[in-house]
Amino acid sequence: MLIGVPREVKTDEYRVAMLPVGVDELTRSGHKVLVESGAGLGSGITDEMYAANGATIVPTANEVWAAAELIVKVKEPQPAEWSHLRPGQLVFTYFHFAASEELTRNVAATGITAIAYETLRGQKGDLPCLTPMSEVAGRMSIQEGAKYLERPQLGRGILLAGVPGVAPAHIAILGGGVVGKNAARIAAGFQADVVILDISVDRLRYLEDIMPANVNTLYSDRHNIREQLQLADLVIGAVLVEGARAPRLVTRDDLKLMKPGAVIIDVAVDQGGCVETTRPTTHSNPTYVVDGIVHYCVTNMPGAVGRTSTYALCNVTLPYVLKIANQGLGAATAADAGLANAVNMHKGRITYRPVADTFGLPYMAYVA
Repeated sequence: MLIGVPREVKTDEYRVAMLPVGVDELTRSGHKVLVESGAGLGSGITDEMYAANGATIVPTANEVWAAAELIVKVKEPQPAEWSHLRPGQLVFTYFHFAASEELTRNVAATGITAIAYETLRGQKGDLPCLTPMSEVAGRMSIQEGAKYLERPQLGRGILLAGVPGVAPAHIAILGGGVVGKNAARIAAGFQADVVILDISVDRLRYLEDIMPANVNTLYSDRHNIREQLQLADLVIGAVLVEGARAPRLVTRDDLKLMKPGAVIIDVAVDQGGCVETTRPTTHSNPTYVVDGIVHYCVTNMPGAVGRTSTYALCNVTLPYVLKIANQGLGAATAADAGLANAVNMHKGRITYRPVADTFGLPYMAYVA
């Protein structure tokens, strides 16, 4: 199979979808890998490193897209890339279709088969391609929150840890999944006062057992969320509904309950956000203020730490790239129901029901 790795074009995206070792594994299995020149530079990987492991380096994205049967990416195809997509081509990346009807309709119109990292299921029912980036984003959310709570960044002027005689910051984390757990661990290390809210009592029991004493758990309901908004200096939106739009847990009216200069980091922005006032931002222009509340809603948070994120992502995606390349998509998905769950579109038809339901579009079950 001919596999293509284009350079990412999303603003401030420094990850790349394949490591040199991935090229080596694929070429030793008899496949050909095209890598766009400069694709790995944001992660500290040179063209020479790819070439030494068997990649063919090509100067333009056009050459990668035009030749490759399977495109391996990090972020969803950007508008400038839509014209490259062609019927029957396989594209393996994060799509997050439920966050954008425009993206969904335009990608479907190309006739590609879209294999989405975020809905691929592992043997234990986990989300192996989403987990490492959720770990990165969860940990980053606290360091970004600490920065934007500083007064020059329009925050309240709060130090997360406080000092002797001055209380630490209060952090409310909406969601106790991978993002929430990782955010809480880092926040606890900063000696902040932390509360995690979740709708699963079993998950709350687990978190209560593993977290240090400065992290408490609370059942997530409307009253408890509003109470936490009044107390919070920093709110982390960490809610995930697999492949579907994130639920709106905080309305614009709720912002009136919050302290002026408090900060919201909505990690759920890739799935539409769990705050009504969330809108996508970039690393170059990451924040905006609504009703006195600082919002940080960067859609590719892990992209800022490209080297760490690239290695974490490729560790989990490479086995699936090899499986698709070696067996073909049909045989690979027939043998692996979790991989079949990642097929959000097949030849332009939406095959993942939550995406179809989000926008009222026709759904067709995927058959390997």
